[in-house]
Amino acid sequence: MYYLTTYQSPVGLLTLASNGEELIGLEFEEQRYPGPFHAEEAVLKDNLPIFDKTKAWLDRYFEGQEVSYSELPLAPAGSEFRQAVWRLLCEIPYGQVTTYGEIAKQMATLKGIPRMASQAVGGAVGHNPISIIIPCHRVVGSDGSLTGFGGGLPVKAKLLELERFKQP
Repeated sequence: MYYLTTYQSPVGLLTLASNGEELIGLEFEEQRYPGPFHAEEAVLKDNLPIFDKTKAWLDRYFEGQEVSYSELPLAPAGSEFRQAVWRLLCEIPYGQVTTYGEIAKQMATLKGIPRMASQAVGGAVGHNPISIIIPCHRVVGSDGSLTGFGGGLPVKAKLLELERFKQP
């Protein structure tokens, strides 16, 4: 069983999902790829400790404070490949960006292969079930342009602006 609650943020209404102990989802109202908890029975429950902790984290984040994914127990569901990409996303420092190509190079190194397609990485980034906390908004195109984001490009721009990142 999954539990859901909502959080009103400066970038719109967010839905938080939990298995009761860990955060398994954080989605925007107009999420491109909804998480797996939508297919299962879910119960609205605002008073879970994980939701309180996540909302406090989000409060600090939206106040412009630097926060870390490691402060929260996260359990995103995905393949081994997606999990590896999401771990790399968590290494992108607050207020900085990287490219899909750079993540592809890191993944190739991890897998011991000569190269990996940026499109494969893009698919994993795009299916990140815990937006903002697993910072997929910090991934940009090879030319520094803002590209694909489950919450929409205006939201991505606002999150990067909040982190004081200035687009070249």
